[in-house]
Amino acid sequence: MFGFTLGGPEGIILLVLVLVLFGGSQLPKLARNLGKAQKEFKDGIAEADAPKEDASTESE
Repeated sequence: MFGFTLGGPEGIILLVLVLVLFGGSQLPKLARNLGKAQKEFKDGIAEADAPKEDASTESE
């Protein structure tokens, strides 16, 4: 779409930049938080796609 691909040298530069910005001790915490956010996003999508039960049948 944009004509941008992430190749070998660009990937290495990006990894070095992230390491410098966040530091080695913060990378596991950052990855863990990103994983949790991704799981919550997937759960939200699955919940929105799930068929909804009719509330009137449950009250009887």
